[in-house]
Amino acid sequence: MSYTFFDFLQLIGSLGIFIFGMKVFSEGLQKIAGARLKGILGGMTRNRVAGVVTGFGTTAITQSSTTTTVMTVSFVNAGLLTFVQSTGVIMGANIGTTITAWMVALFGFKFQITPIALAVIGIFFAFLFSRNNRLRNIAEAMVGFGILFIGLEFIKNSVPDINANPELFEFLNAYADYGMLSMLMFVFVGTLLTLLTQSSSAATAITLVMLAQGWISFPIAAAMILGENIGTTVTANIAAMAGNFHAKRAARFHFFFNVIGVIWMLLIIVPFLHLMDGILQFFTGSDISVMAGGVESRSNATLALSLFHTSFNVLNVLLLFAFVPLLVRFVEYIQPDPGGDDDFHLRYISAGPMTSPGLSVEQASKEIQQFANVAEKMHGSLNELLFDPKADRKALLDRIRKYEEATDQLEIEISDYLVRISEHTNMEHELTERIRFMQMMINDLERVGDIYFQLSLLTEKTLENGAAWPESALQEMSRMMEAVGAAISTMREHVGRRSVMVNLNESIRLEQAIDKVREECRDNHYARLEGGEYSARSGVTFIDMLNRLERIGDHILNVNESAAGRRLKAMRIDGYKS
Repeated sequence: MSYTFFDFLQLIGSLGIFIFGMKVFSEGLQKIAGARLKGILGGMTRNRVAGVVTGFGTTAITQSSTTTTVMTVSFVNAGLLTFVQSTGVIMGANIGTTITAWMVALFGFKFQITPIALAVIGIFFAFLFSRNNRLRNIAEAMVGFGILFIGLEFIKNSVPDINANPELFEFLNAYADYGMLSMLMFVFVGTLLTLLTQSSSAATAITLVMLAQGWISFPIAAAMILGENIGTTVTANIAAMAGNFHAKRAARFHFFFNVIGVIWMLLIIVPFLHLMDGILQFFTGSDISVMAGGVESRSNATLALSLFHTSFNVLNVLLLFAFVPLLVRFVEYIQPDPGGDDDFHLRYISAGPMTSPGLSVEQASKEIQQFANVAEKMHGSLNELLFDPKADRKALLDRIRKYEEATDQLEIEISDYLVRISEHTNMEHELTERIRFMQMMINDLERVGDIYFQLSLLTEKTLENGAAWPESALQEMSRMMEAVGAAISTMREHVGRRSVMVNLNESIRLEQAIDKVREECRDNHYARLEGGEYSARSGVTFIDMLNRLERIGDHILNVNESAAGRRLKAMRIDGYKS
């Protein structure tokens, strides 16, 4: 045997280069597409047919079915897609991912593309340092494209020659002659290979190389392709284990959809492979049967395998399309909605691999909207605690405390996610600025949560001491709560809008209204103290709560400014300096 451990390490390194090239290529394509990907998913999923087309197109653009699935889940969470609509996108992504096999089969085996790949890297490498974001992203995609095929060439050169090392492949022959049992075994091998490489594209490339080098026969390679279709869904299910139930449903649907497809294909795989063989012979004019495994047919075998891969996924969509509602109901049955509206945690940031920075920021934005909803709920609970004598005070205090703990946790988790997004290299300046303002938003929202919790404790202390306020003070506090409530409701709307849609004039008006109410209430407060309408202790609590509510108004304005992408105070200071 002439194949050494060092040769094996070279094979692993070659695989690493291929996967790295695929990653750079995919990320570059996503950056080029940018926000258009979001528009494609949001605008072309009116029904399952449009969803299939959308999933296919998006996966073809990104060269990653995982990215398409993650984006789809985030849209379901945001309410922009229903779960049924998302199934169409997932089915389309299954078809779109077969383009990688065609690319590898055509460029990697039919043509000598390595010199072209090196030339592409030579042309575009310099543009990686360009200040033009679009040009830099195009260069990144093209360099990734070149690295991908150089890695494929390295893999082909690093695998052991079957003629020089026959003992390495005896075990393959030993397990290849058990009919359907052999097919099942190599379906498992394909699944395991995808799990080990964490990339169905890499697993497909390895299978194509094994077929081209004569390691395995065409039927065995087809079985491995089926296994890789299952393997890519297992990866998604593992990633979704820590995700929300929307992510779990999408992952479960993907898994069952592909498993059902593999089952029916295994039942007819022999005649189906003969059909693929016949189609290939018809179009190539070759007399050498791929099924026979002849040496002369190996270059055509990679094309036949790519044809099988695409045909299987297209037929699977066509056959199961009408049964999607039944499969959806089954998935919803085994993965029910846990409910619990007050159980606040990350809902929109998907588990697993992070998508492109722009799409990741959109997911973080959804979490900040949830953060603002928590603040609004705290306001409602405090209002009930202050003015509803029949309310369960203990339950309200526990609820506000729970909300405050949620704001602390949300701030940490969202901030950590934004930091991880910022670690992407070559990120657009506009996106970097937006992330900074989002960090400011969550900081102000957390402070709002703290102040509401402090106000709840002050209210409870006042009620326990029996230090009641006169009716005039209650009415004034009610006016202040209404003013803050109007501001916080507007803030909640603003954090979900694009910066150009944020109405800062309205935000300033509401903040000034809070200040005006505070000034009027403060003047009346001193008059009540002088008139002996309530005790000094009650008066101190009243003015303290008044001031804390005014500070909430300041933080709300800060959030609105961050949502608009500019700080008014900083602008005013700059104006004074000039």
